Amino acid sequence: MAMARVVIIGCGSRTPLGYDYRSSAAAVRAGIDAITEHPFMVDRFGQPMKVTRDAELDANLTGSARLAALIVPAARAALEGIAEANPPAKIALALGVGEQRPGQDAGTGAAVASALCKALDSLSEIIEVRQWMGGHAGGIAAMETAQRLIAEGSAEIVLAAGVDSYLGPETLEWLDETEQLHSEENIYGFCPGEAAGAVLITRADTARMLGRVPLLELVSVGSGIEKNRIKTEDICIGEGLAAAFRAAATPLDGKEKVDRILCDMNGERYRGNEYGFAVLKNAGLFRNAADFEAPADCWGDVGAASGPLYACLTVEAEARGHSKGPLTLIWAGSEAGQRSAAVLRRTGDV
Repeated sequence: MAMARVVIIGCGSRTPLGYDYRSSAAAVRAGIDAITEHPFMVDRFGQPMKVTRDAELDANLTGSARLAALIVPAARAALEGIAEANPPAKIALALGVGEQRPGQDAGTGAAVASALCKALDSLSEIIEVRQWMGGHAGGIAAMETAQRLIAEGSAEIVLAAGVDSYLGPETLEWLDETEQLHSEENIYGFCPGEAAGAVLITRADTARMLGRVPLLELVSVGSGIEKNRIKTEDICIGEGLAAAFRAAATPLDGKEKVDRILCDMNGERYRGNEYGFAVLKNAGLFRNAADFEAPADCWGDVGAASGPLYACLTVEAEARGHSKGPLTLIWAGSEAGQRSAAVLRRTGDV
């Protein structure tokens, strides 16, 4: 029996470029960047740190409270239309946040998930919560969890979300100390950012029952583990990312080529080298592997929010008619080694 098609029926985002996915997508497409000087943090060279930040949030707001302020409006937007259901729709939540690091302790994920559930209480009944601190790959991993929960019959509708912020003072100081902070003196660092993205996922038949038009098909999600991680002496040859690509491409018929690539490359040499090796190991998958897009150039490195935000960009590209083709591959890699990739398809007659 063929596996039921899984589709995206809602999406929402909050980024330094805009407070909804349409405005953020328009800014990325136009090549607008939100890079600015931090209001009070200075790097080791004595220069104001270059960051991308949510201008509406107080610069002194930190920790889980800041993450909650980012994710709640994105999640509410993704649930738009579902919220009017009476009784409230039963929804599972899969949430990815940034990895444990200076300025972000092990309890952050649970605190953000709790705040989000409380904020959504009047809109839906959250029947199950899966949260973890998975870093860059976390948002796509949340989408993988959604697909699995639906396939198992554990949930009919899943809100898959990712949220991250590098703007805590301790986190920024740590990035500076580890030479990952971008500056005129360190051109291979990255620009720390913050954002949230959320997608509402269900089966195609459930979407029809709800009267919702699918925005995208979530064809598949794949994962891998990279043993030769960044900030080590080991040489990465893309084994983990290549495995994620292969797993995500499993349902494709071999003749289909990925038309568009969205990824979390952020200026660090490690990520660029890794991608090059992973492509060589999956040469037949891409129409043009060199034609990738890295939105971090515009909204900064947004960590765990990356995957759902890339899905939002793909939704808007389809809506506006400027998609490069029916198949999009999104991918992201966490510092701890997790690699995740997903294939999204234009819905057509789903």
